[in-house]
Amino acid sequence: MKILVTGAEGMLGQDLCPIFEDEDYEVVETNKNTLDVTNEIQVNNIIKKENPDILIHCAAYTNVDEAEKNSDTVALINVKGTENIAKACAKNDIIMVYISTDYVFDGENNSPYMPNDKPNPINNYGLTKFQGEQMIQKYCEKYYIVRTSWLFGHHGKNFIETMLSLSDKSEIKVVDDQFGCPTWTVDLSDGILNLLQNEEEFGIYHICGKTPTTWYDFAKEIFMQAGKNVNLIPCKTKDFPRPANRPKYSVMNSENFKINWKKSLKKYLELRIEE
Repeated sequence: MKILVTGAEGMLGQDLCPIFEDEDYEVVETNKNTLDVTNEIQVNNIIKKENPDILIHCAAYTNVDEAEKNSDTVALINVKGTENIAKACAKNDIIMVYISTDYVFDGENNSPYMPNDKPNPINNYGLTKFQGEQMIQKYCEKYYIVRTSWLFGHHGKNFIETMLSLSDKSEIKVVDDQFGCPTWTVDLSDGILNLLQNEEEFGIYHICGKTPTTWYDFAKEIFMQAGKNVNLIPCKTKDFPRPANRPKYSVMNSENFKINWKKSLKKYLELRIEE
């Protein structure tokens, strides 16, 4: 079976592609230089030429704070680019997998968000990802919208590396009033693989860490597992104002994907040391 991956050189793509190759899928890797998702003609030509059975759309504008300042660019990539991909997949009868985010929600829930809960994004990044979801639902019949959260992987900037880079500071303040579910790119890739291999019903899925935590408690776990003694101080979101609003509670229900993020963190750190 042939799979085309957009954004293959991103943090998720660099773990996802080899995982699918290990399962004997033929993987066509594309990046922004070989497939400009904002160019509808190029999208149509490449997808028609490659004729994959499945397309996994990882390419996106993901800098949450910069998205507030670059609204035209983020909309072009996340909305128009996704529309181009969705239309081409529908035209060629290709199954589409779209990577979305917990930031489609406003964070006002008191219990984990279900896949059918109504999105209400509070920042521009979340808005454009939700609009991307709408494009897929508008054009495609065969699709999986996969929402994930607090993603970390070895091939990109992430919270773990940020914390470890600060470990020699006299003290570190970390937000303790935002709740979410850390997710390793390897676990997300495995979850997508399972969706496809099990031929699950098309629709929206949440694939993320099972147990909610705060950024502060996530940092505590990182330093404990890394064996680092750090003076970690909890603080409030208001103490660290950012250009983009963050949902205070973006915990998602992922019952079908029982991912223990603490065990995944342990594996992540072990692999990091080996490298």
